[in-house]
Amino acid sequence: MSVTFIRRAVASPKKALATAAVAAATTGMVLAAAPAQAATTSTGSSAQAIAHQMIPDAAQFNAFSKIVEHESGWNISATNASSGAYGLVQALPASKMASAGADWKTNPKTQIKWGLDYMNSRYGSPAAAWNFWQANGWY
Repeated sequence: MSVTFIRRAVASPKKALATAAVAAATTGMVLAAAPAQAATTSTGSSAQAIAHQMIPDAAQFNAFSKIVEHESGWNISATNASSGAYGLVQALPASKMASAGADWKTNPKTQIKWGLDYMNSRYGSPAAAWNFWQANGWY
């Protein structure tokens, strides 16, 4: 590639890509898209699937899900700017989740385990925690 082509690529990426594609086609080369990088964090739907596996009882899963939806929107890295609460279940301090696993910052399964243990020990169940949340706006 020439320096002129590189300068054009920086100035006009769409035009440069089209020019490269034409050049490649005329020389018999094939341009292929690079493979997408694997996601490093779980999406909300995969965190929900994990929770569903860990909480087979439908009523308890629904209650857990409602709390998580309100607290973090199923975002494993959700952080409350004012309090520092973190994760799916908004643990405060966040480091409390380390008792469920060293990977608590990035692993939805670890966060779910900690959240379930918390709800069960403090309220008796996710459903009871949800009842408290509805009455108080927090749990």
